[in-house]
Amino acid sequence: MSELRIRGLQKAFDGQPVLHGIDLSVERGTLLALLGPSGSGKTTLLRLLCGFERADGGSVDIDGRRVVGENLHVRTEQRRIGYVPQEGALFPHLCVADNIVFGLPRTQRRARHRVSELLELVGLPASYAARAPQQLSGGQQQRVALARALAPSPTLVMLDEPFSSLDAALRLETRQAVASALAAAGATAVLVTHDQSEALSLGHEVAVLWNGRLIQTATPETLYRRPVTRELASFVGEAVLVPGTVSEDRVRCELGDLPLCAPMAHAGNGAVDVMVRPEQIRLLRATETVGSGMTAYDAVVTDVVFQGQDAGVALQLRSDSGTRVRARVPGYLSPRPGDHVRLAVDGEVTAFPRG
Repeated sequence: MSELRIRGLQKAFDGQPVLHGIDLSVERGTLLALLGPSGSGKTTLLRLLCGFERADGGSVDIDGRRVVGENLHVRTEQRRIGYVPQEGALFPHLCVADNIVFGLPRTQRRARHRVSELLELVGLPASYAARAPQQLSGGQQQRVALARALAPSPTLVMLDEPFSSLDAALRLETRQAVASALAAAGATAVLVTHDQSEALSLGHEVAVLWNGRLIQTATPETLYRRPVTRELASFVGEAVLVPGTVSEDRVRCELGDLPLCAPMAHAGNGAVDVMVRPEQIRLLRATETVGSGMTAYDAVVTDVVFQGQDAGVALQLRSDSGTRVRARVPGYLSPRPGDHVRLAVDGEVTAFPRG
């Protein structure tokens, strides 16, 4: 597989800019999750990479070969990119095997080249080769679509929200199978998604598009723990934001004197908004003591949303300000509305300067 290099990529429709100078690199064998809200430019970027649209500026190199540049637009079929659309888009009049080999040269199509190998790669039995697509579940159809994309040994694989039409249980099973197949093939892949949990669980790296601009590219853990903006903090997960004051590598707020993540250590002193993830807010049992450096605060439970394995808990501090926060706790430890509890924040937090 290959590496992908994007520099200064631009695109506008009817004079309205959609992508503003995108710079992005994807190393060989990496699964990059391209995350962003609807209208952020994700699909436009994918279409430019596949050659379905012409860029207005910038360049794209695949494994050192330029496919987009000044007065250059290499045709889609010459880019050696595998493409998996949202709905799989299998041909209903062809069996699974013929769908998989559809993009291969005629001699390989007749020989059904690598069909059994590819079915095994995507976690399906070889006996499925003779089935019609409509005899398969939605998740199985997506696996066949991936096998078809991998059949020509492409330089890159592009996945355009391939799990969005599946129900929750099938989505989880299918995306794990697809991730395993891509890893086994050593594929370099770009997954376009607006699903935060999907991006964080599948991507080796996550690149976030926001209003046509690439605002952060990082590992899933870094993106979640140290987002670069308040908006991004709330987009990639639930965020509790409270006012505070930075002093060197710590921040003081109504939830305590808390350690800051390293990137904020050089931000200087001043007023900030402190971001705490709900799972960092621990609810303490009556006899439980807090750890070293932690401070407990009294609060009352105002609402509980039980979700089985965990629960979202709305709390109001028993202080003059009555600040409201949200915690996430294991389902079996879920309190009840009206309960009086103590809470403490565990771990490092992130802060954003107040503008």
